Amino acid sequence: MSEAGKSAFITGGASGIGKAVVKMLSEKGVNVFIADYNTVAAESFAAELNGTGKAKAAFAHVDVSDWNQLVEAFEHAIAAFEKIDYVYPIAGIGERKWMTNKPSLHSWEAPDLSTLDVDLKAVLNTCSLAIQHFRRQDLNKQGFRGKIFCVSSVCGFYAVPTLPIYTAAKYGVTGFVRSYGAHLPTEGITLNAICPNVVRTAISSSDFYDKCEAENLLTPMQSLLDVFESLLGEDGRSGQIFEVGPHGMQTRDAPEPMDADTGVLMGPRNPRSMRKLNALILGDRRWANITDVEIKK
Repeated sequence: MSEAGKSAFITGGASGIGKAVVKMLSEKGVNVFIADYNTVAAESFAAELNGTGKAKAAFAHVDVSDWNQLVEAFEHAIAAFEKIDYVYPIAGIGERKWMTNKPSLHSWEAPDLSTLDVDLKAVLNTCSLAIQHFRRQDLNKQGFRGKIFCVSSVCGFYAVPTLPIYTAAKYGVTGFVRSYGAHLPTEGITLNAICPNVVRTAISSSDFYDKCEAENLLTPMQSLLDVFESLLGEDGRSGQIFEVGPHGMQTRDAPEPMDADTGVLMGPRNPRSMRKLNALILGDRRWANITDVEIKK
C-alpha cells in the first residue's frame, strides 16, 4: 500500500541518520516535518525537498532538550499536516566529559548530564507527544493510529567503558521500547528501536569514520533505511530492538529470566495483568482497578 499522503515528524532531520530517513520518506510521498537545532540546514533541506514536488516539507528550530520548544515544533507539524502518522526521535549527541577528574579539588562539581537530556529525556518527551497525539486519531486503513521509530545504539545492550553516559542513555531507550512497545499495539500504536553500530554521521570525527571504513567496520546507512522501511505500512511489530551492523541485521531479545518466578513477574504483557503486577509492586491496590487509557474510538 502506498505511503503517499502520510506525514512524519523527525527530530534531528537535517543531518546524519535523520536526514537519510527524511529523504527516504519524502521519496515515498510522505510529508515530512524537520525539527532540528540547525535552522539553516533544516530550512535548506526542506526547500530542496519541496522543490522535488514529491511531498511537502516543513521545518522548525528546536532544542529537543527543551520541552516547550519540542511542544511548539510538534504543534507546528500538526498545523502543517493535520495528522501525524510517523514519529522519529532521532536527534542525539555524543559523550561529554561528564565528571571532573581533579583530585586536588576540595569542592563538589555537578556532573554534566546533557547527553542524558538529549539522548534519553528528549526521546521520551518526543514519544510522549507522539502517543498523546496518536490517541486522538482514528485508526488508518492499515489499522494503526501511528508509529514511533526510535534510534538507540548498539551501546544500548553492550558495555562501552569509554562512553558511560551515552551508554546509559541508550540502555534507557532500549528498555523503554521493549517495555512500552509491548503494550502499545492494543491501542493501534507501535514503538520500535533501531540500534546501529558505527554509522557515518556528525557525532564523531571524519578521521574516526575513515579508519572504521578502512577496516570494513562502518555500517552502511542503507542498512538502517532498509529496517526503517520494513516497519512502515502494514507491519505490526512493536517493542522490537533491531541491531544493525557492518554485515547485517538481527533482532535483540530481552535477557532470559533467571528462573520461572522471575519469568512470571517480568513476563506478563496483558494490560490487566500488568495493572495487577503494578499493584503488587507498588503496594497500592488502586492500581489494580485502573481502566485502560482513554483513546479515540
